[in-house]
Amino acid sequence: MNPPTLLPVRSVGPDTDLFSTHATLPGLGVLPINAYLIHAREPVLVDTGIGALQDDFVAALAERIDPADLRWIWLTHADPDHLGALRAVLEMAPKARIVTNYLGVGKLGLLQVPPERTWMINPGQTLNVGDRGLQALRPPVYDAPETMALFDTRTRHLFSSDCFGAVLAEPALEAADVASADLREGMGLWASIDSPWLAQIEREKLAAACRPLQDLRPSRVLGSHLPPAMNLDPFLYAAIDSARLRSPFMGPDQQAFEQAMGLGQPATV
Repeated sequence: MNPPTLLPVRSVGPDTDLFSTHATLPGLGVLPINAYLIHAREPVLVDTGIGALQDDFVAALAERIDPADLRWIWLTHADPDHLGALRAVLEMAPKARIVTNYLGVGKLGLLQVPPERTWMINPGQTLNVGDRGLQALRPPVYDAPETMALFDTRTRHLFSSDCFGAVLAEPALEAADVASADLREGMGLWASIDSPWLAQIEREKLAAACRPLQDLRPSRVLGSHLPPAMNLDPFLYAAIDSARLRSPFMGPDQQAFEQAMGLGQPATV
């Protein structure tokens, strides 16, 4: 299994850079792990990648912006693949505050993040970053209760957090590069892993939860676990709807995993 590497940082639309890697899920495929830098008047970092790549991440970030200028770190939620380099970024960017909500502040407190480095906002509210507003949103599909997506009112980019994520057979630069059937399957698999409760929700309620995002008509969907997506809105929502029909994911036990990985004699307890 190859260790993750940080891919070259690239622009994915006006004012927006992508920091991306891929995590290998043995027997399943690869999962994109994305963070973004919004070049607003008050620059905003959306998530901070994985801890294993902390040094590479902060070095790449420093090539795109003077850390002293970074004002905000929008933490979509406090999972390890979103806050991996958070402490290092806080140290290199003394003016930056973490945008989250009350629940997020509680989780960050367990990591000894000082409350004066946080800024609480709720879904439906907007953070003014000088030349645009960033609207906080509750995505229709998520795993952590503090999750907040965001919508850039200037570029019309929707940063969807875990929603619309997909396990892929191989890395892809754009969601449109993945065959529709493969992307639908990958999104369904990810939803069954990340949001197993989706199998219990009624179709009408899921549609109602999706509607506020659809009404925004984003120019791009920039997810935490999806290659950048443009002109795929109907497909993405249809894939989420079909994911309701999947059973929650259940992985192999220890013996099955060792056999699949070719690790020799299965362990016994």
